[in-house]
Amino acid sequence: MIQRVTNFNDLVTTPLKGSANVVCWERAFIGDFNEIIQQCVSAENITVIEPELLRNIKLSAAGQLARNTILNDFELLSEYGAAPTLNIIKQYDRDTDENIFPTDVYSFHIDRSPIPVDTFLCTYYGATTEILPNAQSIQKIQITEIRQQLKNNFAGSEAAFETYLTEQFYDLHFAALPNAQIVQIPLGHICRLAVDHPNSQTLPCIHRAPLEDDGVYRLLLIC
Repeated sequence: MIQRVTNFNDLVTTPLKGSANVVCWERAFIGDFNEIIQQCVSAENITVIEPELLRNIKLSAAGQLARNTILNDFELLSEYGAAPTLNIIKQYDRDTDENIFPTDVYSFHIDRSPIPVDTFLCTYYGATTEILPNAQSIQKIQITEIRQQLKNNFAGSEAAFETYLTEQFYDLHFAALPNAQIVQIPLGHICRLAVDHPNSQTLPCIHRAPLEDDGVYRLLLIC
């Protein structure tokens, strides 16, 4: 369930517990973020924009508004203790090996950490992150046909098989149940997603990267 807030302090202090595993800071959204993309994009599938580069590019008034928003987000998140990264995304790498199912970021998945941490993200331009409600999902390794295929490809004990599923990150991936209501995060909203870690008080947020539109880059802040 998504908890909606109206300021940064509530974004970082609202507890992620019970049924609430996403907090989103809803805010006004102004500026030309595509201008930043056009000024900074490279030939790579993912271009990382450092704050210093962002400060030094020449922008129109609308582009400057966009830049100010991003730099303010950098400052807020950095002061909180996070390590934000700004990416221009043409496309992510796809899982092209012969796995039973892909384990790239276009698959619904959860994030996992050995220490208490949350995932923050904000899309300023392009297609936005999609969230799958936990109650409307099933772990892919619990789907009978998939589990059997994975077992057919594994030689070892049942305990070793469970370890294998974790080591290969298969256990992080989920499928949508029929009639699932997938939620698309609005542009410009910073969201804090629950992560699977030892002290978590809620289920981790199931999410995925959207398929990019042809020729349309994403501008994404993530940490």
